[in-house]
Amino acid sequence: MFQKLSFGEKFGYALGDMAANFVFQAMLALQLDFYTHTFGLTARQAGTLFLVVGLGVACFNPVMGVIADRTSSKWGKFRPWLLWTALPFGIISVLTFTTPQLSPGAKIIYAWTTYILLRVIYTVNNVPYASLTAVMTQDPDERTSISSYRQIAANSAGFIIASLAIPMVKFFGRGNDALGYQLTMGLLSLLSVIFFIVAFATTKERIQPDPLQKSSLGQDLSDLFSNRPWIILFLVTLFYFSAILVRGNVMLPFFRFVAGNVNLFAWFSGFGLAALLLGVACSTAVSLRVGKRELFIASMLLTGVFNAALYFIPPQSTYLIICVEVLRQFSFGLSGPILWAMMGDVADYGEWKTGRRATGTVTAGVVFALWAGLALGGAIAGWLLSAYGLVSEAAVQTAQTQAGILLTASIYAALFFFAAAACLFFYPLNREKNRSIANDLAERRKSAVAAQ
Repeated sequence: MFQKLSFGEKFGYALGDMAANFVFQAMLALQLDFYTHTFGLTARQAGTLFLVVGLGVACFNPVMGVIADRTSSKWGKFRPWLLWTALPFGIISVLTFTTPQLSPGAKIIYAWTTYILLRVIYTVNNVPYASLTAVMTQDPDERTSISSYRQIAANSAGFIIASLAIPMVKFFGRGNDALGYQLTMGLLSLLSVIFFIVAFATTKERIQPDPLQKSSLGQDLSDLFSNRPWIILFLVTLFYFSAILVRGNVMLPFFRFVAGNVNLFAWFSGFGLAALLLGVACSTAVSLRVGKRELFIASMLLTGVFNAALYFIPPQSTYLIICVEVLRQFSFGLSGPILWAMMGDVADYGEWKTGRRATGTVTAGVVFALWAGLALGGAIAGWLLSAYGLVSEAAVQTAQTQAGILLTASIYAALFFFAAAACLFFYPLNREKNRSIANDLAERRKSAVAAQ
């Protein structure tokens, strides 16, 4: 029987994801609009920034995984990074959403510099944080429970950003959106620093590699690319987060230019994210019945269908748009904890097959796909809006631009969700296999301790 974790440890750990998601969700929902409507970049400039920096910094994720795996401290391998990065994370987050009084060329340099720093500090913080799920417990079902807690916290941050961020910007800015963004992100960043410290203080690392384990970077990478579940999870993650950003980056323009009322964005997001939280809360119970893989497939198919449905709804049918969004977000929420729990399962599979454990490297490889997906999705959103003729300064867009915004938010984003579902049909780890691997690894660790 595997050890169960306390509510306090799960809740404390989850606060770390809320801290990160105050910024992550702002990048998903607000950053393209901030850069084009407040900061002064064009949609093409913003899309190129997202792609180049996103892909470049994504390559740093595996490096951070290797660093984390080789970290040795009295607090463990992964926990200390939450403490070390808390304050820099908060400061850089505020600077990224600050609009300086500079020339257009200098502002472009400022945007690139702060966005690069934000993505780097996020990686240094988030790779060790994500790796903690796999080493807090060896119980596959308990990992799903941990992931549910963190997803509820993460999506609560998403709820705050989506439903309150724009009203907060208006309130703090009093007509000056640049000041409003700076003060809004300042308040949220202060909370992030506090929550990271709480997450560090309340968690514990229980699963350690064999102290006699000898591996090199080359060996770790070789193990990774021979791990079939990891390869599939990598592709799923790439499509999953591309879909999120393609969709997320165009919803503010959708309500501003297609539906004709940007204030509806808060209501749309609020109801949708409430449904998402309900889906996340139901995820563990449903996965215990049907399995992680099967639930993930169903979630992606349903999310894609409801996403595509937006194309067929008249833009003025506010209530119908919100109702479909509630169904979409509930379906999407069911998958939320599963992806993160699967990372631990894939790390277990690698150890089971090779006798070597490299949790940080496995997690970082998937997180690389996450950031590559975000870079790809952000770039696609920006480039599509540019190709359809979006004019950042215009109060009204052409019919062609409005049609492009609608297509991007509905059909194009849905294709990425369907691609993720297709990949999952080839994922080989079901609930029975995960449990068998966990039991086998537990016996190996007992035998290793007894032999010492």
